[in-house]
Formats: sequence, structure tokens, C-alpha cells
Amino acid sequence: MTRLIEMGERARAAARRLAIATTEEKNAALQAIARDLEDNCLRIICANEIDIAAAEEIGLSQALIDRLRLNEKRISDIAASIRELVDLPDPVGRLLEQIKRPNGLIINKVAVPIGVIGIIYEARPNVTADAATLCLKSGNTVILRGGKEAIHSNMIIAELMRESVAGCCLPPDCIQLISDTSRETANEMMRMNGYIDMLIPRGGAGLIKSVVTNATVPVIETGAGTCHIYVDKTADIDMAAAVIFSAKTSRPSVCNACECMLIHQDIAEKALPVIAAELAKKNVEIRGDERTRAILPGAVAATVEDWGREYGDYIIACRVVGNMEQAIEHIYNYGTGHSEAIITGDDQQAAVFMSQVDAAAVYHNASTRFTDGGCFGFGAEIGISTQKLHARGPLGLRELTAVKYLVYGNGQLR
Repeated sequence: MTRLIEMGERARAAARRLAIATTEEKNAALQAIARDLEDNCLRIICANEIDIAAAEEIGLSQALIDRLRLNEKRISDIAASIRELVDLPDPVGRLLEQIKRPNGLIINKVAVPIGVIGIIYEARPNVTADAATLCLKSGNTVILRGGKEAIHSNMIIAELMRESVAGCCLPPDCIQLISDTSRETANEMMRMNGYIDMLIPRGGAGLIKSVVTNATVPVIETGAGTCHIYVDKTADIDMAAAVIFSAKTSRPSVCNACECMLIHQDIAEKALPVIAAELAKKNVEIRGDERTRAILPGAVAATVEDWGREYGDYIIACRVVGNMEQAIEHIYNYGTGHSEAIITGDDQQAAVFMSQVDAAAVYHNASTRFTDGGCFGFGAEIGISTQKLHARGPLGLRELTAVKYLVYGNGQLR
């Protein structure tokens, strides 16, 4: 615990300097990070290959290995997302509201950094760069605790970012990575009251549940995505097949991938064979209820555990429903509040679905995969908040700020 407390003390000291850094200083550091990650691409890939080899040795699924893998294109994409942050407005110092009181007081509500943000995440090394640079732009220092699967990748990325920041005369301790990936360090982070102002878990349902249950520091719940796509009776079948195929297979390991499709009974006999044929292109396993299996004999029998399950793999659950109300009820019972979609040609049905489904993002005739800070035009994001306090949806720059009231007077007394 002593080691983490020391990191917390350094993070708080760095936060004082970063909170008053100018936009130009922060942007210069971001540009340096993007450049240095690209210039050291081979070093990063070599470190990543060590992680990949270890992952293959312990038998991680190909979907999880894909989540872990870095190559020249992905590193270039990370650098590009960092440069996009440079072009975004600085969220710190924004005047959110001004109130003029009858007694002459002027009250300005302004955006300020939160302070020290802790992030516990799993096998996605791009999160190391995304989270650190988002925190830097929003004036927050960050303590990162990634998973053991990506430790070599995370360490080289963090090292390069610290060097970049120091070269721009900002404190390198605004970015710190915990190299000990034991469960104990995660548990200790959850109790660093007075050092960490906000903790963000990013990963599977097990990780998020553990943090939400055990943390004593404030937590923003993110990530777990049991996303559904409901195909209504008026849906364009080809559109439905294309959307479901993309939402399931473009990156099956991410939180906005579709995990369950709900098909209206009036369209099921026509739609399911078309959708199944499309999914077969990527050998997606369909786990269906009895009515699904009557139409698709090759489907595997779904169990109770398949409803509400986040597979993170080339597997999708399927249920035939009698009407939209049943689809909404299923989502209410098994959804995680992340992203849900309806495919329909009936705008009124879409309006009802979108108003009644309780999720951070609800779609009409579009893939759940768009729930992403970049796709929404916010730039990179730390994760998708599935809770309702402080922030909901993509956690981008503005969501990483708090507020301060600046009160101006001329001798007023109460």
C-alpha cells in the first residue's frame, strides 16, 4: 500500500500544476506524445509481441487476443486520436452559467479538472494512451492499472508518454502506471480515499462489479455491454442482416458489440435465415430459444445464462418475440443500460421503443457499434458510462471535469 500512497501523493502534486496548465502547454504535450508513439512504433510492437505470446500460451480466445494486439496501423490510429484531442476545445475554464443576484453578487459556474483519476482496465493497451491523454487535456492526472495480459505494452506506452510530457515542461507524474498487476493492487486502488478523486473501471462485467461493490472512492460505472438489436415486423430484412452482422462481427470483443438479437414473430421465418446466412460468413454461433431453433435447426439451444450474457466472441443469442413490448421487457430484464437498437420501417414504433428503452444510447436503424466518443464527435473516450449520476454515455473531455463557483462582490454582507 505504501507504494500506491507514494504514487497518489505524486499524482496530487502533479495535479496542482496540470490544473493551471494552459491549453497551449497541454496541446504541445499531446502532440509530443502522438509523435513519440509513432516514432517508437517498433519498440511498442516488440513489447506487444511478448504479451501476445503469453496470451496464446495460456489459451486466451482469438477475440481477446485481437483486443490485445497492436500493429503499425493501430498505433497510427492511437496517434491520430490524440491529435484529434488537440483540435478539440479545452474543457477547463468554460463558463457554464452566470447568475447575477439582486444584491449585486455575480456568480460564475465554471468547469475545472476533477483532480486525480484512477483507471482499472483489462487487456486493451490502447486504453493506456486514450485514458492518459484524455486526462491530460482535461487537466487531470491519472493513475493507470492495466491487466497482466498487456503489461509489457502498457509499460512502454506509459514510459514514452511520461518522457513526452517531461520534455514539454509538464510534470511526468501526471501519468503513472502501476506495474504490479496483482489483485491486491486493484483492491488497494479502490480504497485510496484522499488520493484518487474518481475511479473508472473499464473491462468485463466481473471487473466492473468488483470495483462498484468494493470501492470506497467515487466510481463511474462503465463498460459492460449486453447490447440488443430488435428486428420489428416492418424491418427491411437486408438492412437488419447487415446491421446485426456489423454490430456482432466488426469487433466482437468490444462493449458496444451486439450480444442478442430479438426478432418479431411475424418476420422471423423470412428474416432469420437471411441474418443467419450473413453471420455464417464469420462463423458466428447462434444460441436460440425454441422458436429460433425451429426456424434455424443449426442453432444451439440457449440457456437462461445466455440472456444478459456479454460473450465478447463470435456468439450471439437470439429470441423470437411476439411484439415490441416483449422485446422491451426482455431488454429491461437483461440489458446493461449501454446501447440498444430497433430496426423498423415504422417511425411511430421506433419513437415508442426509443422513449421506453432505458440505455445510454438507443438507435433506430443503425448499429450499436456507433456508441463511441469518436463516432459521436467527442474525440476519444475513456469508456461508456452506464450509470446516471455525473455522466452517461461516452466519457469524453467534458465529462472529465467538475464545476467551481466563482463569486464576485463588492463588500456584500449577509
